[in-house]
Amino acid sequence: MKKFGFKLLGTDKKCNARVGHITTPHGKIETPVFMPVGTQGSVKALTPRDVKEAGSEIILSNAYHLYIRPGTEVIRKLGGLHKFMGWDRPILTDSGGYQVFSLSKLRKISEDGVTFNSHFDGREIHLTPEKVVEIQETLGSDIAMIFDECPAASKDKHLIEKAVNITLRWAKRAKKHHKRRSQALFGIVQGGTFLDLRKRSLEETLAIGFDGYALGGLSVGEPKPEMLKILEEILPRMPDDKPRYLMGVGTPVDFFEAIERGADMFDCVNPTRYGRNGTAFTSDGLVVVRNGKYQKDPKPIQKDCDCYACREFSRAYLRHLVNSHEILGAQLITLHNVHFFVNLVKSMREHIRKGSFLAFKKRFFNRFDPDSR
Repeated sequence: MKKFGFKLLGTDKKCNARVGHITTPHGKIETPVFMPVGTQGSVKALTPRDVKEAGSEIILSNAYHLYIRPGTEVIRKLGGLHKFMGWDRPILTDSGGYQVFSLSKLRKISEDGVTFNSHFDGREIHLTPEKVVEIQETLGSDIAMIFDECPAASKDKHLIEKAVNITLRWAKRAKKHHKRRSQALFGIVQGGTFLDLRKRSLEETLAIGFDGYALGGLSVGEPKPEMLKILEEILPRMPDDKPRYLMGVGTPVDFFEAIERGADMFDCVNPTRYGRNGTAFTSDGLVVVRNGKYQKDPKPIQKDCDCYACREFSRAYLRHLVNSHEILGAQLITLHNVHFFVNLVKSMREHIRKGSFLAFKKRFFNRFDPDSR
């Protein structure tokens, strides 16, 4: 079985954008890469075949949710997560730190771990850094994440520093407990918008030593300029020979800004969440297909898109499906959105190789209207 590895293939000479590839037991991944989110073992509204046809090389699933339901033992007995969900390409599992953060009214954090009541059936659950590693090893994902504390955006430096310190102590325990050699383990850098905390978190996480490094705790409510400042300062300090994962950041504009500064991996629920609610992403901006102006529109969602939805169906038909609450509407728009995100990042890779990333970014920004509907 192939082990995990990363190879940097080149950078754009005009900025920090870079291309590389990741090797995993279930195949290679070209970077930069967008990872569709399949939280509970499914990219919502899509089959694994759909996700492949959209061009996805890797998906993200969530260890916390799968532990709650159906349970890791069920998945183990049925052959592991890849076989369970019918996906034979790489999988990254998030540890559930963000989900625990979102359960702030139900959880209690201690040095040992986190105790909370399940959002599903109310039972009390206690997760430790070691337990979260064991869950992900049992699932058999290609990339596992350490268990971290992900605080909300805050100007309370003491609160953020406390989260940094406990994440670092948990990171050491996770690294020590991790035994599955074919599975990569990524560390997570926290620190909110405090640059000194981010730098210390990175330095100490690097000292522990991981297969890749993630920036967590961004896109949780902080102003965009503050997020970009953190990216500018922290991403170049990460090792060149390890993948750099920006967690939970997922608009086309965010991708350009992060990749320009040296990020390699992204995940976000936007393509599926917007798709289920009848909104499509395009190179011109958002298309809210339920709007009346699309009632007789014969055009596809995007005329230069070759996804199945754009090849076969009009905006008028999609509007009819959405307003009639037909499941097919959500499926087709979600399919388009995932295809759009995956292939936009693919185009970015091609322009990085050519040294034309910044020119491509300028053309996209001139065309893309974030306020369009």
